[in-house]
Amino acid sequence: MNGVILTPLKKIHNLKGDVFHAMRKSDNGFNGFGEAYFSTINKDDIKGWKQHTRMTLNLIVPVGEIEFVVYCDTTKNFLNVRLSQENYQRLSVSAGLWLAFKGLHDSNMLLNIASIEHDPGESRAEKLDYFNYNWGGAK
Repeated sequence: MNGVILTPLKKIHNLKGDVFHAMRKSDNGFNGFGEAYFSTINKDDIKGWKQHTRMTLNLIVPVGEIEFVVYCDTTKNFLNVRLSQENYQRLSVSAGLWLAFKGLHDSNMLLNIASIEHDPGESRAEKLDYFNYNWGGAK
């Protein structure tokens, strides 16, 4: 999908605790730095739909597993990606695309490296039934 980049990330094994890479300023998808934050989501809960007008999202899942769904207004297509430690990648989502996500494990956490600082007037939110997407009975 145009405006979406999926980047495999490096995990470095260490007997005392692993290192999980997230992002470098030279990486494809880096669009500046505004803020970074962690967010949790409960199993079977869904957050979304949200459309940012200026912010590029860079999403990484170091704990649990999260299903991300991106929707493009112009092509009317959905893109579905599951990220976890086993599928350790960064999902970069450009401004203008819609995003929702669902927690798949008991404990789920994502990191967003956002291109701009949070601005409540910069995004649009809609209820889950706004788009016809089958979440498989999730809340």
